[in-house]
This record gives sequence, structure tokens and C-alpha cells, in this order.
Amino acid sequence: MNSQNNDMGLIVKTMARVTIPLIGIFGAYVIAHGHLTPGGGFQGGATVAGAGVLFLIAFGLSETKNRINKTLYSTLEGIGGLVFLAMGMLGFGVVFFYNTLWHEGPIFNGEPGSLLSAGYLPIMNLAVGLKVYTGLVSALFAIALFRRWKK
Repeated sequence: MNSQNNDMGLIVKTMARVTIPLIGIFGAYVIAHGHLTPGGGFQGGATVAGAGVLFLIAFGLSETKNRINKTLYSTLEGIGGLVFLAMGMLGFGVVFFYNTLWHEGPIFNGEPGSLLSAGYLPIMNLAVGLKVYTGLVSALFAIALFRRWKK
């Protein structure tokens, strides 16, 4: 094996290819059910970011550079923050973070305990999950990209 080749090998890459989608699905589940079960946007976003970290570790920095679109990640992080702020301001006529979709909404005011029963909380969980995921992956990619140590 060449000393310049710093990838992890066939077994690690194969297991990463199998595991990364499972981590993403579980993180999406935690985000979507955050108002019903323990978890939510932050926990689910951090879980999905774990899939990005696994990709970085398994496939290396050069492959991650080819796959990550920094502009897209920055845009998605901004969208997550703006959606969260918009949901908080939606009920501003009553009070900040007033759950208008639950009180007066046509869709998100279902029977308590069902998936569509929490007003805008699932939307806020999605926004926070998107912001946490893109922020953590971007930060860890930047740390890996701009490291200062030499081999």
C-alpha cells in the first residue's frame, strides 16, 4: 500500500456505505418525532451530522471535498435559521412563539399523540435539525480542511 494513500480500506468504506443511510434515516426519524418522543431537531441534526463525519473519516478529505457543496450547506443553514425565526414570529400578534398552527391551523391541530398534533413544532424541529446538521458538518469539514499539523 502506498504511504501517500491515506484512505481507510475496503471494509471500512463498505460498512460506511451501508451505515450512512441508516444513520440518516434514524436522524430523520428523531427529527420528525421530536414532539412525541425524546429527541427533536438538535438531537436528530447531530445524529445526521454523524453520518457526515463517518463519510469524512471513511472516504477521506479529498472525496469529501468533491462531494460537499459549501454554498449549498451555507444556504441550507441560513434557511433553517430563517424558518425557525419565521415560525417564532408567526404568532407574534399574541406572543412570540405562540403556536398558531395548533390553535387555529387547519392541518397541524390533530389528536394529541399523533404525528400532526403539535402545530408548528415539527416544522421547527425540521428547521433546527437542518441548521444543526449543516452547521456541524460544515464546522467539522472546516476543521479537517484547515488543520495546521504536519504528518
